[in-house]
Amino acid sequence: MHILICPDKLKGTATAPEVAAAIAAVCAERGHTTEVLPLADGGDGTLDALGGPNRTTVVTGPLGAPVEAGWRLDGTTAVIESARASGLALLEGQRLRPLDATSAGTGQLVRAAVEAGATRVLVTVGGSAMTDGGAPAVEAIGTLPDGVALTVACDVTTRFEDAAREFGPQKGATPDQVENLTRRLGALRRLYVRRFGVDVGDIPGAGAAGGLAGGLAALGARLVPGFDLVADAVGLDAAIGRADLVVTGEGLLDATSFAGKVVGSVAERARAAGVPVAAVVGDVAPGTHAPFPVVSLVETSGRDRALTDTLAAVREATARLLAAPTA
Repeated sequence: MHILICPDKLKGTATAPEVAAAIAAVCAERGHTTEVLPLADGGDGTLDALGGPNRTTVVTGPLGAPVEAGWRLDGTTAVIESARASGLALLEGQRLRPLDATSAGTGQLVRAAVEAGATRVLVTVGGSAMTDGGAPAVEAIGTLPDGVALTVACDVTTRFEDAAREFGPQKGATPDQVENLTRRLGALRRLYVRRFGVDVGDIPGAGAAGGLAGGLAALGARLVPGFDLVADAVGLDAAIGRADLVVTGEGLLDATSFAGKVVGSVAERARAAGVPVAAVVGDVAPGTHAPFPVVSLVETSGRDRALTDTLAAVREATARLLAAPTA
């Protein structure tokens, strides 16, 4: 068979390129040809799926301390992952301060990209630490020059003023802080209307990254579903058309997997092309049923091995998948 391998990351344990390479190695051992297209849905990990960083800029981190943030410049196209400048993972081991966390660093990366000659800037959002509505990023960017197109890849469709209630608690916000942040977002929405003539409250996805997507939309950015942007950039549909089998994957298969995330979206495109699909995943949430073969690392190798020796567990799960009659 010719197998297309297009997984998302296994969050916290392996990047999408690492997972794809592990699956491909097992497929090759069994005599199959492969094509590898690591994917993402616009959240953290998207930069890796689009080639990885080739530039580094020191910017303001989510709580003000400087961080070295990697980003990518290909010709006049820049790819910026907000999590690398303003991500929650950058605060591991620190006390979270949801009222203070800032998107300034992401704005500084956009400004650096424009100053480096980028005329097309893609900003991927997800995994953020802040709920600041993007105001510090907007101030850091200033005015976009004529001829610069800004696109935001969103991994959610959350509305601007819902960002704090939906994601604030996972960023450390107490119920009182959630209400405080929600009021701030409402005031900022009205400010954006007055300043830019854009009502970000009407834009699906504007609440992504704590409203950063909305702030960038106020500057003129176009918000798009992250998976679609990545899939189009890497030529996913053409690759599916060349395949006899598509193998995708992610960390946890659950209901959200079929609501714009990688596994469900790949499966939908593969079914439309008449190509069978299967998935290697970290684990499967109770009550989740997929209409295609799924093998989980936890099922095959056990939870401890899945977390501590992830790529070996990926190879074991792939071997089991390929041994099944459906594969």
